[in-house]
Amino acid sequence: MAAAQGRRSDGAGGMDEPKDTEGDVRRGDTAPPPPFRAAVEALRAARLRPQIVAEPTRPPRRLAPYAYALEATVVDGDQDLADGRLVLLHDPAGHDAWRGTFRLVTLVRAELEPEMAADPLLPEVCWSWLTGALQARGLTYGEPSGTVTRASSHYFGGLATRPSASQIEIRASWTPREGLGGAPDTAAHLASWCDLLAQVAGLPPAGPGDASVVTLPQRRGPQSR
Repeated sequence: MAAAQGRRSDGAGGMDEPKDTEGDVRRGDTAPPPPFRAAVEALRAARLRPQIVAEPTRPPRRLAPYAYALEATVVDGDQDLADGRLVLLHDPAGHDAWRGTFRLVTLVRAELEPEMAADPLLPEVCWSWLTGALQARGLTYGEPSGTVTRASSHYFGGLATRPSASQIEIRASWTPREGLGGAPDTAAHLASWCDLLAQVAGLPPAGPGDASVVTLPQRRGPQSR
């Protein structure tokens, strides 16, 4: 995606931005403000379900004065079932499109079984997984936006022996509501994002009472570890 232009972009799709050094991005030599530091520390301290492996990665540098990014993979044995990236953006001056000072931006990808890829309602269902994951944890948020894309690959010639493959990709962003001290509950938003990752990967719900949640069937992941 192209870089955000001015203060009108909401940051959705910013995963393809040029990247800065690992960790948080600073404006010049200015130390990050306390709300951003608190939000990042909450992300670093969060405990995830064992099938999800997450680590810091280089965040985009032109979407906001301050940014922090994580990438995660859903692992089952030696298979990667799904992967994604979550970016926390912060602009202390506020952002018109965000209607706030923080923004969360995500990219989630997973392989699909052919029958699931053919479902005409799949994009709407995947988007509902994102909003449902946030609502299930009682989180308040605003200005959600994004895209759900499915793609199919068919192989020919020297690659004709490969089976056809389909993939779902969710790109989205939303504004987490700020709490005491001006920082949003980023740990809870991260947990919701991990719920989405697990659901796309076809894992069963992590908590009791969630048996009604529909997930994609488990399948061969996008790549072997």
